[in-house]
Amino acid sequence: MADRILVFYGSYRSDRTGIRLANYIMAGLRALGAEPELIDAKVVGLPMLDRMYKEYPAGTAPQAMETLAGKIRDADAFLFVVGEYNWNVQAGLKNLVDHYLEEWAWRPGAIASYSAGRVAGARASLAWHGILPELGIAVVPRTLTVGSIGDALDAGGVPTGAGGAALEKAFPRFVEDLAWWTAATRGARARGVPGSS
Repeated sequence: MADRILVFYGSYRSDRTGIRLANYIMAGLRALGAEPELIDAKVVGLPMLDRMYKEYPAGTAPQAMETLAGKIRDADAFLFVVGEYNWNVQAGLKNLVDHYLEEWAWRPGAIASYSAGRVAGARASLAWHGILPELGIAVVPRTLTVGSIGDALDAGGVPTGAGGAALEKAFPRFVEDLAWWTAATRGARARGVPGSS
């Protein structure tokens, strides 16, 4: 059975370079036999958080929110492609994530961070390491970081230069770890989760 992986990306900027990393990851996951789907927060277009999905009476949530809730529930794993704004997370992705709670639980989440500079989004990655467990997501310890993203990946998501070479070297182990956690949590969910009996 192919792993169903939702790849989340959250920049709302008109000139987005992080999408290059999201596209690289999507292609890499497909090549390994997974079934990834890109969830672009800008495209989904959820409003600023007023009510969480669970706070709507059944059948009354906006259609985009309802559709995404089903995709989150059906996924085997999540992969978050995160940029760094002012030493912290991107508002667009955080807003999307905060619309849901129980839907995320008991699945793994991997973090791939990027930035235009050499820090490679490490501070945003660190922040997401605190956010995701609060949602019930088991954060995969291994992360992927891409600095100077405009030099590491071209517009088509093809690795270039030394940064691209480093990405290609790190990516296989990153997705291998995600696959391990995906299998482990799938087996655990099949045996039952706390509070379900």
